[in-house]
Amino acid sequence: MAGNGKGEKPLVLLKRSITPGKQGSKWIFSDVPSDIVVVVDGGAFALHKFPLVSRSGRIRKIIADGRDSDVSKLQFPNLPGGAEAFELAAKFCYGINFEITTSNVAALRCVAEYLQMTEDYADENLVARTEVYLNEVVIQSLEKSVEVLHSCENLLPLAEEVKILSRCVDGIASKACREQMASSLSRLDYSSSGRLQSSCQQNCSGDWWVEDLSVLRIDMYQKVMLAMRSKGVRHESIGASLMHYAQHSLKGLSKKQLGWDASNLSKAAAAMEHEQRILVETIVSLLPVDMNTMPITFLFGLLRTAVMLDTTVACRLDLERRIGLQLEMATLDDLLIPSFSHTGDTLFDVDTVHRILVNFLQQDENQDPVDSHLGYESDGLGDSPSQTAIIKVAKVIDSYLAEIAPDANLKLSKFMAIIELLPDYARVVDDGLYRAIDIYLKAHSGLTEIERKKLCKLIDCQKLSQEACAHAAQNERLPVHLVVQVLYFEQLRLRNSLAGSYADGEPPMVYTSQRINSGAPSAAMSPRDNYASLRRENRELKLEIARMRMRLTDLEKEQVCMKEGMVKSKSSTKLLSSLSKKFGKLNFFNINTKGQDSPSKKSQTSDSKKSRRRRHSIS
Repeated sequence: MAGNGKGEKPLVLLKRSITPGKQGSKWIFSDVPSDIVVVVDGGAFALHKFPLVSRSGRIRKIIADGRDSDVSKLQFPNLPGGAEAFELAAKFCYGINFEITTSNVAALRCVAEYLQMTEDYADENLVARTEVYLNEVVIQSLEKSVEVLHSCENLLPLAEEVKILSRCVDGIASKACREQMASSLSRLDYSSSGRLQSSCQQNCSGDWWVEDLSVLRIDMYQKVMLAMRSKGVRHESIGASLMHYAQHSLKGLSKKQLGWDASNLSKAAAAMEHEQRILVETIVSLLPVDMNTMPITFLFGLLRTAVMLDTTVACRLDLERRIGLQLEMATLDDLLIPSFSHTGDTLFDVDTVHRILVNFLQQDENQDPVDSHLGYESDGLGDSPSQTAIIKVAKVIDSYLAEIAPDANLKLSKFMAIIELLPDYARVVDDGLYRAIDIYLKAHSGLTEIERKKLCKLIDCQKLSQEACAHAAQNERLPVHLVVQVLYFEQLRLRNSLAGSYADGEPPMVYTSQRINSGAPSAAMSPRDNYASLRRENRELKLEIARMRMRLTDLEKEQVCMKEGMVKSKSSTKLLSSLSKKFGKLNFFNINTKGQDSPSKKSQTSDSKKSRRRRHSIS
């Protein structure tokens, strides 16, 4: 309770009344007329000089300087706390008791500083009274410190000058750190054998203050977070607080809310957009240094908001880098970031996803897949953690490509750029990539033959499943050379299957790839050796295709030569027939020809029949 400091009762009683038709309230004595009027924010207070001068150094100086003109009216247009704070200060000057609370202590401390109500003018003045309450009550409680800090938002910069902000911020950070330490200790207890065990209170995290901080303005919240970081509060707790604050502050944010549907933003919408932009940029700057602290879904939500609000490039690049470091945790819905550009280029922001994928691959290049493989055990394919992440990302990226492929405004260069980023070993099976390319070819029927070939070269026919090969063999949208490759590898697969069924367990001697047999890299080889082996096999298969093409060319040449030879043999056959008739009349060997044909005639007949059969088969 605040009083006159000496327990004295005022000589005359005060009562408060509101004059009809006028703003504010008036203080009047029941039997002594007022001699000064104080105007604060449009509210007029009819008071007396003596009580005010006895407590306020500022009012005493004004009246003393204006002794010659007999000051009867004072105006304080910028008084901190406004009319309500001055009313409490006036009560204090008159010795009327009132209660100091967390909701008014900051305003009272600021108005006392403004009116110079210090110990130089009266004992136990208002400055001293509010300081005692701040130090002994407010700073000792986290909730009360947050409430007082929240009330200081409209008292700047005076609240900062009297160090209310710094004390509340430091008190909140210290209390949060202590709560966290106490919670950590309470999770542990000793069993009867003296062994350290986890108690049933393990789920108590000690972060109950997370929701309380969401009422603070972003500049106040930033001060608290920086203080907590310096005090050593866990990154997980800071991350949880940032998530709750962002969800609370950005709730319901949309393009319509910001006025995107209008050609020119209104002043209110522009101011709101600027405020939200500052909020997002500040939250991103406060994210923990540990990249894996924040859930990737939350980071994608921040990134969408940052793109929509057109935040600074540094803010968006920071989010993209953080997302790239844990991209293997992303889902298809996370990657579908709407395009908020006014140019109407594409439905989804392909460039942002491209940069995220670059960040992911760049951090993966810093790891040696062979070294990581040596220290990693798994029951699956035997891949290193980084390679496993790349395979996961490749599956999500293929699904993403299939989603953006129908966009008529999606350029071929952007579509191919995302495909070419991933290394060859990222895709164990190319069915997802084939599906995405097929959808793109169907939606972009105006592509030239060269563009179609360039795009389809990105498909590895050896990695297609039987179902995908069957579909590709009948797909009219694919270039002919790709269909030929598909049929060739299907023939190799069939030959390998047939040879394996008669080899009694021995491996068939057929040119085939390890990937066709197992569908996955060998666990006995390191990723780098496996990749080199696959490249060698790919070169061998390409050489085999080249040999088949050369053999086909030779067969075509032989067919032409055979046709020319048959034409020549027809004319020579007629000549031999006429000569044989003439020689038959001479009968040099005196052979009886009755009832049977001569050997020359039989030979001639058989030769002519064979020639006719050969011409028929060739034609």
